Amino acid sequence: MSHVRAASEELKAAYRRLCMLYHPDKHRDPELKSQAERLFNLVHQAYEVLSDPQTRAIYDIYGKRGLEMEGWEVVERRRTPAEIREEFERLQREREERRLQQRTNPKGTISVGIDATDLFDRYEEEYEDVSGSGFPQIEINKMHISQSIEAPLTATDTAILSGSLSTQNGNGGGSINFALRRVTSAKGWGELEFGAGDLQGPLFGLKLFRNLTPRCFVTTNCALQFSSRGIRPGLTTVLARNLDKNTVGYLQWRWGIQSAMNTSIVRDTKTSHFTVALQLGIPHSFALISYQHKFQDDDQTRVKGSLKAGFFGTVVEYGAERKISRHSVLGAAVSIGVPQGVSLKVKLNRASQTYFFPIHLTDQLLPSAVFYATVGPLVVYFAMHRLIIKPYLRAQKERELEKQRESTATDVLQKKQEAEAAVRLMQESVRRIIEAEESRMGLIIVNAWYGKFVNDKSRKSEKAKVIDVTVPLQCLVKDSKLILTEASKAGLPGFYDPCVGEEKSLKVLYQFRGVLHQVMALDGEALRIPKQSHRIDTDG
Repeated sequence: MSHVRAASEELKAAYRRLCMLYHPDKHRDPELKSQAERLFNLVHQAYEVLSDPQTRAIYDIYGKRGLEMEGWEVVERRRTPAEIREEFERLQREREERRLQQRTNPKGTISVGIDATDLFDRYEEEYEDVSGSGFPQIEINKMHISQSIEAPLTATDTAILSGSLSTQNGNGGGSINFALRRVTSAKGWGELEFGAGDLQGPLFGLKLFRNLTPRCFVTTNCALQFSSRGIRPGLTTVLARNLDKNTVGYLQWRWGIQSAMNTSIVRDTKTSHFTVALQLGIPHSFALISYQHKFQDDDQTRVKGSLKAGFFGTVVEYGAERKISRHSVLGAAVSIGVPQGVSLKVKLNRASQTYFFPIHLTDQLLPSAVFYATVGPLVVYFAMHRLIIKPYLRAQKERELEKQRESTATDVLQKKQEAEAAVRLMQESVRRIIEAEESRMGLIIVNAWYGKFVNDKSRKSEKAKVIDVTVPLQCLVKDSKLILTEASKAGLPGFYDPCVGEEKSLKVLYQFRGVLHQVMALDGEALRIPKQSHRIDTDG
């Protein structure tokens, strides 16, 4: 309660101070009087929002967009912040449910298998006289395309339509499936599936999901596949349990089509993903161990490796993936196996679409194939990143910033005029503050700038975009102290945003006890001056 009371007193003190600064009766000049009246009204509106417990709670949690949220007019007043949060989230859910009625969730996969064995394993002596045999023959030997869309019918029911087409070495087929999913409770859901294809007969399936405990769930999938050979039933059951916050253990039993028993442990943390699995089944039994390291960089780089050994042979796989744009992730992996040979797998995820290109290089373990499969993608990626991706992203960012500037140009101009008017109205108050600070060798703001600074030599072509905020900062000095909270400085009296959408900083040169100090703070960073660490060393 004492913290709330203190915050309320600080708000009132700031309100009284700004009212005294902007009160129209304190300014005789007609133009300054008009500007003061407008700023005085803005301060009063801000105080009304922040002093009312309900609107303050809305603003603190959701900002200005919360106050503009449709539906607040029906919310009963005198509610606690927790009740207001619940009400806001309820209104958001209702709006999302209305939006879901018209939204689909498309997902798709395109896979193109490429046979490039002629690059490393050629019969040069036998075919040297054949026309066109001088160039390696690279062929597309298989393709697969699948697509699915979802259509929410009600808050609990969803219809799913999916289809796929596959072809390999000139032979292929397709299928189409329809599923209806219903959320039966907070603990589970059920799904009915109907399918048909040109190579296989009708398919009927039932899938059930149920949370048994807060840490344990089970999934069961039953299917009946009709074909010319008769009915082929199938049953798959998965039991999973959270072993700790980051680790899940799975037990799977599959009967019918490719019967098998599988157990696996998956550990997923912020920096790594680890999987170990063991399967006993017909026709495949194997042991698998894989590890993925997640780098904490802006591009979300990941490197991974796995070892899989079973009745089919042994396969070692290693690779990496990286985010190349806001919605795109590019990955590549090298697969080395006996008797599978060497393959390069390239994958591009674009939003909910996946493009997969498995390239089979050789049936044998040739060092040259392994070397080119490893080095080739790296060389191509770095060349593309430097020559294509990076310039494209830079141009895209510039277009977005330009679009944002155009859309906010009127608002920025208005904010600039308000800031300039506020600075003019502050002049007399700042003069008195400086006189008081000088009399006690206190805090004097010599110079202050706010905006985008360019110090990096590699960005010397860019222009700095800063505004002088010396007067507004001096006006905020009280008892030889200046305290700014963790919020954008653009909202301070006498400030505005000179470079919308770009990173901004505040640079201050100030004098305290006759000694010069300097500090530079990021836009959203808290700042407290004076500080001994800001002192400029003049010994040299």
